Amino acid sequence: MTTRVWDYLPEYEKERADILDAVETVFASGQLVLGNSVRGFEEEFAAYLGAAHCTGVDNGTNAVKLGLQALGVGPGDEVITVSNTAAPTVVAIDSTGATPVFVDVREDDFLMDVDQVEAAITGATKCLLPVHLYGQCVDMDALLAVARRHGLPVLEDCAQAHGARQGGTLAGTRGDVAAFSFYPTKVLGAYGDGGAVVTGSAETDTALRRLRYYGMAERYYTVRTPAHNSRLDEVHAEILRRKLTRLDAYIDGRRRVARRYEEGLGDTGLKLPATVPGNEHVYYVYVVRHPRRDDIIERLAAYDIQLNISYPWPVHTMSGFAHLGYERGSLPVTERLAGEIFSLPMYPSLPEDVQDKVIDAVREVLAAL
Repeated sequence: MTTRVWDYLPEYEKERADILDAVETVFASGQLVLGNSVRGFEEEFAAYLGAAHCTGVDNGTNAVKLGLQALGVGPGDEVITVSNTAAPTVVAIDSTGATPVFVDVREDDFLMDVDQVEAAITGATKCLLPVHLYGQCVDMDALLAVARRHGLPVLEDCAQAHGARQGGTLAGTRGDVAAFSFYPTKVLGAYGDGGAVVTGSAETDTALRRLRYYGMAERYYTVRTPAHNSRLDEVHAEILRRKLTRLDAYIDGRRRVARRYEEGLGDTGLKLPATVPGNEHVYYVYVVRHPRRDDIIERLAAYDIQLNISYPWPVHTMSGFAHLGYERGSLPVTERLAGEIFSLPMYPSLPEDVQDKVIDAVREVLAAL
């Protein structure tokens, strides 16, 4: 039987009654769009984070896009971010008409190298967009200091960092805006697409609610700024409400798996995830590193173990972003990591015997290299 890098079915079996009850709750409510479930989730997720406002949207990509638009980002502007991220981060910037500007990442933790940000700022820079990658936070103290010096807003991409903390503070509560994805694989995942934008500004929240609803201030009335339909679905919202009560337990489960991997693979020469001091990692994915990554993946296939690479192609090397003009070698750390990183199976309900299978197989493969 194939060991998958992610699998929702064990969790679904355990939570099936609650998930189906969530669906029945919505279907029986008489409100299928922007009803009590969306409002309830927005309030409860904001309360979990300790944030003032939360607007539910249809996916994480639009959470980034609408967050940028609410901050006034548009054509002619530049947004500083990283290339070592899921492409949707950059697609969202591009969809506003703004230009993504990349800085490199750090060698040990794969996070934005904040020391490079100030040199990348120009007169066209409109926003700084850190990605809290793989389950832990970028150095927000240092980044916010740069932002303050230059009068720039910060949008946190928290798609992979639900419940992660830095200095005791939750991801998504330090910047001006934070974007979350609830894609099924996420630490807090729906049973389909979903997203949210969090902010401490009532004005920004008002703009976000217009932007997710065609640009209308009220339903089917005057369009203030033309926009698209980007509403969070009621069914997904109700499922997320139920799962939110279990979010801390999901995180505990991921950390247990991470500890098992550390105990079982710490002496192998495989570079394991490094948690930045002050960070509390939630292990959205368990990313390891080895110079012979491709050999390892090929040999592990014989053990019927599915692995993942997050991400094999840095965004600046993709043909769709060739117009940005980044040449090979322009982001050396990002490019080097892309050839060495891969992810081991990681989800809270990953059985211990399957964890043992993965650990034993990786040890055997590494010993044979």
